[in-house]
Amino acid sequence: MKNIQFARNVLTLLTLLTLQHTHSYAQSGMSKEPMVNAKITAAGELKIVPSATSSQNDFNFLVGKWVMTNKRLKTRLNNCSEWIPFTATGDYNMILNGIGNIDVYKSSFNPVNKKPYEGFTLRLYNPETKLWSLYWADSNFGTMDPPFVGSFEGKIGKFYCKDTFNGKPILVMFKWVKTDKDNYLWSQAFSPDNGVTWETNSTSIAHRVK
Repeated sequence: MKNIQFARNVLTLLTLLTLQHTHSYAQSGMSKEPMVNAKITAAGELKIVPSATSSQNDFNFLVGKWVMTNKRLKTRLNNCSEWIPFTATGDYNMILNGIGNIDVYKSSFNPVNKKPYEGFTLRLYNPETKLWSLYWADSNFGTMDPPFVGSFEGKIGKFYCKDTFNGKPILVMFKWVKTDKDNYLWSQAFSPDNGVTWETNSTSIAHRVK
């Protein structure tokens, strides 16, 4: 029994180290990352198409409870290199016969105002377009953000929306990386140049609560 427990501890440690290494892209500054199944048209519109394997089951792995180790840039699109760490929990559930899911995200520390923080996500899969739309609201503003639209390409999901930041138009990307059934990575990035370069400004390493 001790040998089994030791092996589990070693496996958990190796998984964590792998996640941290994989998550090393979340460094300060702008970097290039290709848009997947999405582009800006000549008319300046954001066009998104589903991956060939897009499915209503793509977020099934999220069902359950999670703990997250997070980082957020202190300021955005400002050549900032200072990251603020904080922890959070998430509780994910399926709805609408499997074509939707919701989660409640909680943290005792909000890096924006240093107060307790709660967020809510609604994810909906459209069987006709085969695209996911991700809607986010939080206790900072009490309004629903514009939807992030996209799909998974293998184990990586990229979801995009057009928004504004400090009065200027930007693209925003949510990126999900399925590492295994008990761990995932998430990040948010801003692009001020229509997806040519991106600044990752928020990251999360999540582990399933068993």
